Amino acid sequence: MFRHVFIYRLKCLIRDRELVFWTFLFPIILGTFFYMAFMNIGNNEAFHPIDAALVPGGEESFDAPFQAVMKEVSTGKDRLFNLKQATGRAEADQWLRQGKIDGYYTSGRTIELTVKETGMNQSIMKSFADQYRSASAAVTRIASENPVAMKDGLLSDIGDQHHFVKETAGGSAEPDNLLNYFYSLIAMACLYGSFWGMKEVTDIQADISDRAARVNMAPVHKLKAFLAGSFAGLLILYAEILLLLAYLHYGLGIDFGHRTGYVLLTAFVGSILGQSFGAFIGAIVKTGEGLKIALLIVVTMVGSFLAGMMYLNMKYLIAEHVPLLAWINPVNLLTDAFYALYYYDSLHRFTLNLLVMCGFIILFCAGTYLMVRRRKYASL
Repeated sequence: MFRHVFIYRLKCLIRDRELVFWTFLFPIILGTFFYMAFMNIGNNEAFHPIDAALVPGGEESFDAPFQAVMKEVSTGKDRLFNLKQATGRAEADQWLRQGKIDGYYTSGRTIELTVKETGMNQSIMKSFADQYRSASAAVTRIASENPVAMKDGLLSDIGDQHHFVKETAGGSAEPDNLLNYFYSLIAMACLYGSFWGMKEVTDIQADISDRAARVNMAPVHKLKAFLAGSFAGLLILYAEILLLLAYLHYGLGIDFGHRTGYVLLTAFVGSILGQSFGAFIGAIVKTGEGLKIALLIVVTMVGSFLAGMMYLNMKYLIAEHVPLLAWINPVNLLTDAFYALYYYDSLHRFTLNLLVMCGFIILFCAGTYLMVRRRKYASL
């Protein structure tokens, strides 16, 4: 009998086009829009050499060292400037007005920087000029106090920079914050699976719909019918999530790391979490179906926002200032589990997220069972 109810319930659920759209097609469409919006962000953040010009000040003793430094940083693949040599200020000003350069230096006893507007490139040019002035002043002062220092390699020591802060990575993968958008999208799709769970509970509550009344009249134990329908809904939801993962990875090139088995396990646990959450809301809210759907949408979208799906920094703001909210947000737990699998070599953070999700699943299932197990109807 269980198999019979499962098969017919599966056929019934698949024919629900509205639910299939919101739990399968909508995340795919949204993921495509994410990809179209974010695909060129990495290219725009790449550094491009700054268009700059150099105007000689007329004093060879000051012009020569600065020109040598400028030529040094304006050559090679990783050069800082695309340098132009101007014959005078008039020519440099003309290039600046025409937008051919972002600014120009005038060498001399004091290095002058001329720009037309403020911006990232102009700030870099100012920092470069400040660093040159500082190094030049240090060399002048040391050479005057200790002339022998020039022979002992003072100039090479000035150019030799040491870093006293060492950057260490949390894992072997490259950090990529944009992945958080797609991981939170998968988490949202899992939570949208709550519609399947809510539908199963609604369809066994005889006072909610005529269909539920007919189900209660059937010679099948209500719990058995509920479990068969829930497994059918879970099968559909997990298949949708797998298809979404395949589309994101093979279609859009989203990286999930090399732990494929754990990724599939996370998707499965997320599907159960979404299904059980919907069943729980369907059981505790005794009013109409519209209010239940509205409540599921609000919880899912607010959870997605707090997990960084609309604004990336929100995830880190919540983790820093309200960490408890991050741990009770199912969307954030799923998002964090996917990112932990991608970035961290250790499974500690992933396991912690998975255990908290399993705790929520037990809580939702137990609450649903206690709410629906002894519900009786005087008449149908």
